[in-house]
Amino acid sequence: MNFTYNIEGGDFTNAGAPSSAVKKMLKQLGVNPDIIKRTVVALYEAEVNVVAHAYKGTITVDIEDDRIIIKLEDEGPGIEDINKAMTEGYSTASQKVREMGFGAGMGFPNMKTNSDKLTVNSTPGKGTSVEIINYF
Repeated sequence: MNFTYNIEGGDFTNAGAPSSAVKKMLKQLGVNPDIIKRTVVALYEAEVNVVAHAYKGTITVDIEDDRIIIKLEDEGPGIEDINKAMTEGYSTASQKVREMGFGAGMGFPNMKTNSDKLTVNSTPGKGTSVEIINYF
């Protein structure tokens, strides 16, 4: 089972809609609540990163018998230093994003903590791709 969502940069009103849809789907499939929670936290953090930093992006969700694979690809400024971005408290969020309560520098650390496997690739000036895998 798979589905795709489109994300618009700057659209904080709809941030979280894909996470909510995935949560509902996993509940209907009877997935362990702890795995659902971890998956939704990781996905939400990734969604907000796209909304806060990119022009637009796509989320592809593939639910298999034993795992969920979530891929996010965005068109945006990219990440200069992925290792630095994985550090708690590191943020490149704009002042406007911070004033809305985002940009605390916990996005990637939370994704890593709540994923069984996290892969991040980025090309500065082009965009970023994130793959989150959680096993059931």
